[in-house]
Amino acid sequence: MAGVHIFFLHSTGRNNPLGINSNAEKIPFHWYYTIKDVVGFIVLLWLLTSLVIFAPNYLGEPDNFIQANPIVTPAHIVPE
Repeated sequence: MAGVHIFFLHSTGRNNPLGINSNAEKIPFHWYYTIKDVVGFIVLLWLLTSLVIFAPNYLGEPDNFIQANPIVTPAHIVPE
């Protein structure tokens, strides 16, 4: 369905909500939306990469940093 949608969007172009066929005011799909999507992808990739490089433990669970003690059973494990 997405492929068919992209095919018809390429062939007919976008239309305005009023349904007026004004070909002079239409935005071409390929360059405008392709560049917009590529820039958005690069910005998102840059943000996620910088998060991984500069703050890898920022989204981690704090309980994972508690030193393990093999003699004591963890507090959340209780007999029924």
